[in-house]
Amino acid sequence: VLTQLGIPTRVITNFNSAHDKNLNLSIDKYIDMSGNNLHLSEDSVWNFHVWNESWFIRRDLGSFYDGWQVLDATPQEKSKGIYQCGPASTKAIKEGDVNLDYDSPFVFAAVNADCVTWIRYSKKRKERIYSDTRKIGKFISTKAVGTNSRVDVTANYKYPEVKEISFKISYSQYKNSLMDDRKILVTAV
Repeated sequence: VLTQLGIPTRVITNFNSAHDKNLNLSIDKYIDMSGNNLHLSEDSVWNFHVWNESWFIRRDLGSFYDGWQVLDATPQEKSKGIYQCGPASTKAIKEGDVNLDYDSPFVFAAVNADCVTWIRYSKKRKERIYSDTRKIGKFISTKAVGTNSRVDVTANYKYPEVKEISFKISYSQYKNSLMDDRKILVTAV
């Protein structure tokens, strides 16, 4: 419809797309001390999700936010009481301006949420044991004009990921520590 009105519009595909149900900007997984999943979060990661971008001037937000805007025709959550998503500025998403209207926090999480694993000791006590800051928002793509080639637009949504942090213990040692003595000793180098 927007292209028929003369508004530049394109389809965007986001691989490893986060669905942040509670809008805390992370995808949370809770396990017990034995490593069993507790199913306490409605957050999820989808293999991919597709939305549209359209080119708008944003008089309501200021000229910095002009340009490509995210519009999701298949929203899974209500926004201001109805199922809608956008228009969220891709510049706002990239800059982490999640306090703007039009679902900026939801789209930010879709492309840039951290995947966090927590051990829940009791209803009042939990401990973060793992955080993956690189899993979400991979190969954000659109189709090239006039060809079937893929165009990577990830840089429109997020800055390059920082170098991965190595840990002093391996995953198998971590897993064994859960099984053996129920302690977690993960220290970043």
